[in-house]
Amino acid sequence: MRAVHVIAGQEIRVGLRNRWIIATTLLLAALALSLTLLGSAPTGTVDAGSLAVVVVSLSSLTIFLLPLIALLLSFDTIVGEQERGSLVLLLAYPVARWEVLLGKFLGQAVILAFATVVGYGSAVAVLLLRDGLGADGWPAFVAMLGSSVLLGAAFLALGSLASVIVRERATAAGIAVAVWLLFVLLYDTALLGLLVADQGRFVGPAVFDALLLLNPADAYRLFNLTGSEDVSVYAGMAGPGESGLSPAVLLAALAAWVMVPLGLAAVVFSRRQI
Repeated sequence: MRAVHVIAGQEIRVGLRNRWIIATTLLLAALALSLTLLGSAPTGTVDAGSLAVVVVSLSSLTIFLLPLIALLLSFDTIVGEQERGSLVLLLAYPVARWEVLLGKFLGQAVILAFATVVGYGSAVAVLLLRDGLGADGWPAFVAMLGSSVLLGAAFLALGSLASVIVRERATAAGIAVAVWLLFVLLYDTALLGLLVADQGRFVGPAVFDALLLLNPADAYRLFNLTGSEDVSVYAGMAGPGESGLSPAVLLAALAAWVMVPLGLAAVVFSRRQI
């Protein structure tokens, strides 16, 4: 595993040199601060909301922003190295292809986790210093931070898969954009259309739950917005126990969305002609 650590460290140093870490952290912190400080705006008062409101606001931000950042980080993981001519040199060292892929994935995951924890954490720290926060919402906030990193890792894995199945960086970028549009914007619209057209004839609760698990963004949304009673009240969704999917099942689905695309990418990369 030493090779994996070395490659992950190199990926982090590249992220620092390219200002990816600083830019992503500042972007997430700025947007998180804006959302949390205006958390009670819908009630007519501009003031900091409770942690439950913060969790609802940041969860909505995460669903749109973090998958896009993850795909931008990972879409050229392999194909970019190949176009620059550095992949042949890297594979000349005594390192397995899966170690190269895993090392790059772990480095990118560290960058994303650092930006998420520091960005979102700084926003909550400002609220804590200004108004003080109760202890009730902290478990939901910590769960939101961890699941956000897991959601980002899922889209890093999808980006890595895109980078090994094509031979041009531009094609990988197109696939990354299509993946973001599909899972973040189009899937729920298509699911709603299916429910309206079906009128309950074939799509029952069990099938509907399975369809939700086929989208990592939906699994993340359900995990955070129905995970606790306080958050579900603000989000206007069913509370814990009312949904057919338990938090453990939703977390397992997110973990599967990390492992399956990354495993497929390792298999494809191992058979790829360089």
